Amino acid sequence: MNPIKYSQDADGIVTLTFDDPDQSVNTMSAPFKEAFQEAITRLESEKADITGVIITSAKKTFFAGGNLNDLLAVRPDEAGAFFERSLAVKAGHRRLEKLGKPVVAAINGAALGGGWEICLMSHARFALDDDKITLGLPEVTLGLLPGAGGIVRMTRLLGLKAALPYLLEGRLFSPAEGLRGGLLNGLAPDRDALLAQARAWIKANPAAAQPWDREGYSVPGGKPNAPENVAFVRTAPAILQKKTRGCYPAPEAILSAAVEGLMVDVDTALRIESRYMTSLVIHPVSKNMIRTFFFQMGEIKSGKSRPNDVARASFSKIGVLGAGLMGAGIAYASASRGVATVLKDVTPEKAEQGKAYSRKLLDKRVEKGSMTPQRRDEILGRITPAADASVLAGCELIIEAVFEKRELKAAVTREAEPFLVDAGIMASNTSTLPITGLAQASANPANFIGLHFFSPVDKMPLVEIIKGHQTSPETLARAYDFVTQIGKTPIVVNDSRGFFTSRVFRTFRNEGLGMLAEGLNPAMIENASLQVGMPVGPLAVADEVSMALSLSVTRQTIADLAAEGTTYLPHPADAVVEKMVVELNRPGRAGGGGFYEYPAGGKKHLWEGLAGHFPRKAGADVSFQDMKDRILYVQALESVRCLDEGVLESSRDANVGSILGIGFPRWTGGVLQYINQIGLEPFVARSRELAARYGSRFDPPALLLRMAATGETFA
Repeated sequence: MNPIKYSQDADGIVTLTFDDPDQSVNTMSAPFKEAFQEAITRLESEKADITGVIITSAKKTFFAGGNLNDLLAVRPDEAGAFFERSLAVKAGHRRLEKLGKPVVAAINGAALGGGWEICLMSHARFALDDDKITLGLPEVTLGLLPGAGGIVRMTRLLGLKAALPYLLEGRLFSPAEGLRGGLLNGLAPDRDALLAQARAWIKANPAAAQPWDREGYSVPGGKPNAPENVAFVRTAPAILQKKTRGCYPAPEAILSAAVEGLMVDVDTALRIESRYMTSLVIHPVSKNMIRTFFFQMGEIKSGKSRPNDVARASFSKIGVLGAGLMGAGIAYASASRGVATVLKDVTPEKAEQGKAYSRKLLDKRVEKGSMTPQRRDEILGRITPAADASVLAGCELIIEAVFEKRELKAAVTREAEPFLVDAGIMASNTSTLPITGLAQASANPANFIGLHFFSPVDKMPLVEIIKGHQTSPETLARAYDFVTQIGKTPIVVNDSRGFFTSRVFRTFRNEGLGMLAEGLNPAMIENASLQVGMPVGPLAVADEVSMALSLSVTRQTIADLAAEGTTYLPHPADAVVEKMVVELNRPGRAGGGGFYEYPAGGKKHLWEGLAGHFPRKAGADVSFQDMKDRILYVQALESVRCLDEGVLESSRDANVGSILGIGFPRWTGGVLQYINQIGLEPFVARSRELAARYGSRFDPPALLLRMAATGETFA
């Protein structure tokens, strides 16, 4: 069946209705491309009897964009063929916008990527007035660029400066925002009104043409070489380099295509755009990002790690124990998504302080105009501060978020758990302590689970769900539902000390501190991390987390392992932390200073006396490339160990969790996709080189060796 329905009414207006019979959404698949070209050819042949064209969709979404499976399949040796196919598709689009008849997009649902590019090739755009509809060009978030004319048309429609946020940041917008920004011509309350607006515009504009195809057209805001734009064009690459650190080719390609394209005619600009698009499609970074952020993220959103034989749950009332930074953040996240939340602490004053955290966040949104005072008050009304545990009565879920001490967590669990509803869930927000051990304080270990949020909760999208040895599938499924209900992204892991994210994150921090113990330059350590795409350096991270807390966790770990009859294996970082906290009294930012100084009203900077306390060791000759590789390899290797030991059950949870939870560079596609990109055999060889130079922590795990020997990859 044809994915495009062609119909003409008595007024001579043709409606092209997108309705792919083989997919739930319309995409730029091969059958669609063929059908679209055929429809354009028919429009040209019947032009004399046509008064205009409406483009719309029979599905809930207008158009979902390109077929990413097709893009993933393009090999470097197919670049030339891909480039020619791209030009052929664009040639058809140009024929449509130069038809000589008005073409109107009637946007009845989301139009993203290629969908919005189809809208842009129309002479006018009308959309349903629905804030749930999302429009825009998110290709950059997948390591790509808008390759069907999106760059060429957006820059000519809005001008270079106004278009770049939509292109470089993948900024999405609602229909109302699109109307205000000059991207839409009008809004309609329903589908009938939408089509009526489109017909009316066609009748009122019989000689419609694109602005850039009219004589006398000039680019809004001027061309890139206009005097008012020269300074911007000269500095933009440096600003972009500072932001991407050269790790992301897509933003650089987008900026180049935008600037170069505005210096030439439309058809040449489209050719330039296709050349840059081709370079990205065959680049490993785009393939990494597509696999993780589209396919694997899609698996998580669809509940691939959730037991599928358990009915969906929805939560109306929860409790949070501990009104500190984490507890207050969890209360904010829950109340913001409509969940009544009891925020309990030891005194009413402390509980009120926790609620004040939400008020502060919401007040900022009101000040910016992104929220009404009424909406703020509605959210705050859902948070009930309390010191009396009885207020927790009726909670379907209680999350403990107190200090990382086993005895304290046990005490608050015993106090709060009796107030849960029947089959209610007791959860711990611990970042390191094994859930199975904490569940010993619970009367119902099957209903006990770990929900590890990340700080600050209002900004961090990930929640690591940890299954204890006795956690039931029903508890896991319902916990998964809660995480998605409050708009967070869940990953599921099995119980162990540090679970997945904390365990891998600790290797990153430790590797940086280990380099310091070797006497390497502190600034080089930080810059090596930044250059590979980590959001901050390991020394800065250690300061923020607090080395005093890290020392406490290490001592607790040593005691726990001793009780289990296991010997703790010290890391060179341990001695650094001990020295900073005990000898130098520099425990981190909260303690007044650590590796960095934090002057009042000034910018933080590395402590000048730091290098003097960690002199260069004899024979410590480390290349900058080794420093960069150590930062990434140590995390990837620990992730393989987590998979080998059964802590992780899937590569999707490893990849998504590493990026959203611990800041592993997005360009890699995550810890395991990074290994795929390098190739398992080359990765093993390089790991062995690092192990010979820097220690056994770089020895490749048995699972990695087996997979490399058989030619497998992390799916």
